[in-house]
Amino acid sequence: MPGLNLTRGEAASRAELLNVESYNVTLDLTKGPTVFGSTTTVRFSARAGASTFIDAITDTVHSVTLNGTELDPAVVSDGVRIQLPDLAEDNELVIVADAPYMNTGEGLHRFVDPVDGEVYLYTQFEVPDSRRMFAVFEQPDLKASFTFTVTAPSHWDVVSNSPTPAPEPIEAGDDGGARSVWKFAPTPRLSSYVTALIAGPYQSVRSEVTSSDGRVVPLGVFARKSLMQYLDADNIFELTRQGFEFFEAQFGCPYPFEKYDQLFVPEFNAGAMENAGAVTILEGYVFRGKVTGAQVERRAITVLHELAHMWFGDLVTMRWWNDLWLNESFAEYMSHLAAVENTEFDHAWTTFASVEKSWAYRQDQLPTTHPIFADINSLQDVEVNFDGITYAKGASVLRQLVAWVGPEQFMAGVRTYFAKHAWGNTELSDLMQELEAASGRDLDRWGGLWLETAGVNTLAPEVTVDENGVITGFAIFQTAIAEQPTIRPHRLAVGFYDVVDGKLERVHREELDVDGPCTDVPALVGKTRPDLVLLNDDDLAYAKVRLDPASLATAKAHLKDFTSSLPRTLVWGSAWDAARDGETPARGYVDLILANIAHETDSSVILVQLRQLATTLTYYVAAEHKEETAVRAADRLWELASSVEAGSDAQLQFVKSYAQISRSDSQLDRIQALLDGTSTLEGLTVDQDMRWELLTALVVGGRHGQDRIEEELERDNTSNGQNAAALAKAAIPTAEAKDAAWESIVVKGELSNALQSSAVAGFTRVPDTALLEPFAEKYFQAVPGIVKERTHALAQQIVVGLYPAQLTTQATIDRTDEFLAALPEDSAALRRMMLENRDAVARALRARAADVD
Repeated sequence: MPGLNLTRGEAASRAELLNVESYNVTLDLTKGPTVFGSTTTVRFSARAGASTFIDAITDTVHSVTLNGTELDPAVVSDGVRIQLPDLAEDNELVIVADAPYMNTGEGLHRFVDPVDGEVYLYTQFEVPDSRRMFAVFEQPDLKASFTFTVTAPSHWDVVSNSPTPAPEPIEAGDDGGARSVWKFAPTPRLSSYVTALIAGPYQSVRSEVTSSDGRVVPLGVFARKSLMQYLDADNIFELTRQGFEFFEAQFGCPYPFEKYDQLFVPEFNAGAMENAGAVTILEGYVFRGKVTGAQVERRAITVLHELAHMWFGDLVTMRWWNDLWLNESFAEYMSHLAAVENTEFDHAWTTFASVEKSWAYRQDQLPTTHPIFADINSLQDVEVNFDGITYAKGASVLRQLVAWVGPEQFMAGVRTYFAKHAWGNTELSDLMQELEAASGRDLDRWGGLWLETAGVNTLAPEVTVDENGVITGFAIFQTAIAEQPTIRPHRLAVGFYDVVDGKLERVHREELDVDGPCTDVPALVGKTRPDLVLLNDDDLAYAKVRLDPASLATAKAHLKDFTSSLPRTLVWGSAWDAARDGETPARGYVDLILANIAHETDSSVILVQLRQLATTLTYYVAAEHKEETAVRAADRLWELASSVEAGSDAQLQFVKSYAQISRSDSQLDRIQALLDGTSTLEGLTVDQDMRWELLTALVVGGRHGQDRIEEELERDNTSNGQNAAALAKAAIPTAEAKDAAWESIVVKGELSNALQSSAVAGFTRVPDTALLEPFAEKYFQAVPGIVKERTHALAQQIVVGLYPAQLTTQATIDRTDEFLAALPEDSAALRRMMLENRDAVARALRARAADVD
């Protein structure tokens, strides 16, 4: 399609020209499976005589009427934009069109439930996809009121930003089916990307919460009919009430909308979306079997994250996408803070350190890293900026900012910010101004160093002692790589830990400002040197941390003996950094995990360590040791699964990881016995989701094929089952199966976003990387066409997911360099993805070179 991009310059010019009052959007969802009717009436003011355009991705434009004058759709519409010439001071625009349903998780997504054949719809508009449902000036600073009128089958429920009205029956459709119309009340002034429509025979559970201003706010939790038996609505309501209580108190502002619905929707690309009063959430968070504590906690953080957005993002909205980081970072920071202070998840900062910060550190060391405050010149720029910098580093630096200005001062500034800018658009400077006023700190230098430069610093201690072990000098050295040389100020704590009765306990904590290449810490002089010195204790700062030799020895011997989960997680992180950076052998990191993981108490930390174990075995262990190390690791995981508490979270995670990396005959025999039920593991429930994991492991190992997968799909012909089957089929270790998967994913391109994601994951899960070798060159030949023809979400799955990273050779790097050299100038998004792909292989080669005996 032509013209899908929108530049910042175009948006700024249009914002100067227009003031949008309202949209009246009438939708007909009864026109069949491919398109829906979309009629938009927009009222706006403009400079008389000027011209502009409105965004509308359409199948057919039937008519365009501007101020009573008919415009020829063939002249003014190209399927993406509609040109609007000769504007008046006050304008009314009416566009009648048909728009296509999507199966990509963008725009108005259409899904058919394989269980009962029912149709379910939902919208996903961030970043630029409200234009896929109705004609709109698609930019966040042109806020307006939206009124939706929807015609749909009478047995459906229809949800939007305003409370759902009583449906009004109308005449039957051409198919004889009963139809009704839902006429929603106008919304407050919103950006179009947080408007929403969710429609279908969703079922719901209702409750309410009393807001701080005394209003009773209706709550709803929705899911497909076939999933309602698994919906834990009480848990969602409890978290929501806790979030309401915490955020209203912290922000000094009542919840800004009339109701709050949370809808679990199928085939969702992200975790959730902060539509005002109508949050959509990944359906995978409806748990139909036993799941890990990490998944339950992640769902809780997601629920709180989206609720925080009702204030920061929806009530007050960024002017342009260069402040996307602040929108997401604030919600991420506040969700973890709320979890720690007002829910059962009081160890959420440990999860933050393990999950979010490790993502941030990884992203910040890529060649494509960028400042938190990124230069977003177009929609194409922002689509690839939903990354570890925007979310995780931004939230980490926001936590550092809270430590820098003080928690009470930070919240005082935030409260003033909401009071001043409610229902408006802002820039970063608006928030920083309020934080400076509340704290008395000058944040110009801090903001320049932290927000406008890229890269992560490394902090290392230098400790000198006398003959009695008393510290005579303590300094913190800060370094940066040559490509990202910025040295930054940090507010952090230094923790002293001693082994006391076999446990590593903190015996002293010193909080201070660190600035420059070297910071002396005179307050620690005269104290007895502890067994372990931990920089960035409590994880306030954003920096990689190195242990001095004595502390490293203590950590290796006593990692399992920390009495608190957070410092142990920081040491885990330091060990991972060193292995990824090729500073320590990969097999040493494998041994560290296998020796200590059984003693880890935090579910999310276990999850991250086992993921990193799989990454290390696949990419970082030297080729000549890879097979033996993987077999040894799997055997150890089985030992751990058999010896830990029956039915525990750790046992479940060890079995899942075992199934993922098993490869020997004896290991596959154990998996077959678990699947058949001829052998059991005390406490382990082999539910349907676990059955798919075990079967897929056997498929990868060559024990089963297409027929057995189809048999399991008959047993579980659900959306989950179809996705699991797509993964398993693509994982069959034969040339024929890989050819079929490639044809389906790359050549035909007819899979939905969820099925394609599953097939990509299965395609690359191989016992022998030789299976992937015939597709390496095909990949480089196909990628330019994929990016040109597919939506961003589908193209990214292929460009990243099918890159031949497991062919970890210099030849892969050389071919990638050749590809990059031939890319046209206007390929910024593809260039970035390929540079990141290349970096993964280069890093793996460095790590393998360091994995020596």
